[in-house]
Amino acid sequence: MPRVAKLLSARAVASLSKQEGYHAVGGVQGLYLQVRGGGASWVLRATVNGKRRDIGLGSYRDLSLERARECASEYRGLIVTGLDPVKEREQKREAARLAAASRISFSEAAERCVESKRSGWRNVKHAAQWTATLTTYAHPVIGNLPVAEVTTAQVLQVLEPIWREKHETATRLRGRVEEILDWASARGYRTGDNPARWRGHLDTLLPQISRAKLVKHHPALPYRELAAFMQELRGCAGMAARGLEFLILNGNRSREVRGATWQEIDFTTRIWTIPAERMKGKKEHRIPLSDASMRLLQDLPRFEGTDLVFPSAQNRGEISDMTLIAVLRRMGRTDITVHGFRSTFRDWAAEVTTYPSEMAEIALAHRIGSKVELAYRRGDMIEKRRHMMDEWDVFCAALSDSSRWHYQLRTMVRLSSWPNRFRTRPQPISCVSGERVS
Repeated sequence: MPRVAKLLSARAVASLSKQEGYHAVGGVQGLYLQVRGGGASWVLRATVNGKRRDIGLGSYRDLSLERARECASEYRGLIVTGLDPVKEREQKREAARLAAASRISFSEAAERCVESKRSGWRNVKHAAQWTATLTTYAHPVIGNLPVAEVTTAQVLQVLEPIWREKHETATRLRGRVEEILDWASARGYRTGDNPARWRGHLDTLLPQISRAKLVKHHPALPYRELAAFMQELRGCAGMAARGLEFLILNGNRSREVRGATWQEIDFTTRIWTIPAERMKGKKEHRIPLSDASMRLLQDLPRFEGTDLVFPSAQNRGEISDMTLIAVLRRMGRTDITVHGFRSTFRDWAAEVTTYPSEMAEIALAHRIGSKVELAYRRGDMIEKRRHMMDEWDVFCAALSDSSRWHYQLRTMVRLSSWPNRFRTRPQPISCVSGERVS
């Protein structure tokens, strides 16, 4: 039987803390106070897996005699069960370190998520929009919380204050929070269901808001006022004004015109081919260029160091969307938007012409038909659309009486040459009033 050490009091141990050597303190077999080099620490001497080991428990200053005995007793219990207390302690420390490393806040997770998505976004504004909505509405509520601890109640606390008054913003915010939490789960920062998911979860907790009441169309210029507007626009100088004119003539989105390059334009076939990566629908789009579009392009200067058709005057880079909007503001037109001219074109095609609606939709690069129809549709009606864009060209310039009758004559010629199935309105149409001319 091993000799049992005398049970020492805290005062007795304190008197030994300055004497070099190992001092058995009793209470737990093998517990010693080790004094060496002016320092004192607790040591448990034990046999682990057949080997004699001195296991450090901690400093005498940091660990009381009572706590040292508790630790020694706990380690003795592990040894009896066949475990190595040193390895167990190291594993706990590693687990704690990993837990601390994975304990990131929601705001940090949001920042990393946005950064991971940045390269995949077509529009550089997306990152700024994400950051703005999260900073305004989410971070004040859950920004400092560990992302692993975000719950449904906290997501509701973010969304409910703006769900009715700013429903569109709230809807986008919910989707962004959901994506951030999905990203955190994929990275191992959280587990369990996503508390920001909509279907079968938040859709049962938040009131349904009719989207029909929320739709806000881009303010558009009435097509009857277009000719006068175009005459004024053509009197404006500057690359942005020419870009806006080109946009109207071809029914484009802003970024399609701002990023246009000379390589995309075939002057022989008079076709502008916009590559898929610059289109919203990620599908190549061809546009037949009218006479006015061709004249506009031929009159434009070309600059060294850039292939852009409408480069910025400052750095020869791509002009911004606000630059086109600024043209409208200088014209005093705060009542309309750049994007609204696509609606102007669509209204004209529906109200004034007899072209099939699908042709106008293709001209606007809208997706038409079901997935099956899209799978079988290969053509883009390019030559038929050329007639339509030529008429749109004339309509845009038809301000004088002679121009009006020129437009009406072109309309009659076109209708007389088309197959019967397209000749549904044989009378010429006034380009200003939109009414039939007898």
